[in-house]
Amino acid sequence: MRKHERVSLIDMSEREYWAFVSEGPEIFVGQATLARVESFLIGYDAHARRHGGPGLDGWRDWLVARRGRECQHTWMGLVRHIALPDESWDHWQLSPEQEERVITVLFALLDEFLAERAEEPPTL
Repeated sequence: MRKHERVSLIDMSEREYWAFVSEGPEIFVGQATLARVESFLIGYDAHARRHGGPGLDGWRDWLVARRGRECQHTWMGLVRHIALPDESWDHWQLSPEQEERVITVLFALLDEFLAERAEEPPTL
């Protein structure tokens, strides 16, 4: 999909939608901080589930499997662990460079998750 191509967000698959958001998250959240991107994703999940969609069902478990070990964090913490495996992050405060890295990894992980979920046979 081209950046300036006119698209219908309604007609996109979840994977296409999030790829589009990742190209310019500031269009959806204003200043593209990690907290705003995470909040947007949380809102998307809540709306999808409220209206019968899968939302992020299975996302946290998928991240635990991807990381290879459990922790007590929500999915936001798991994404940080994956994005910053050799760095310490304290009390959710990240440098601007770390935030940028986590946002990039978040969208990449979300794309992988949605791709795998799309390949799964539907359950009855």
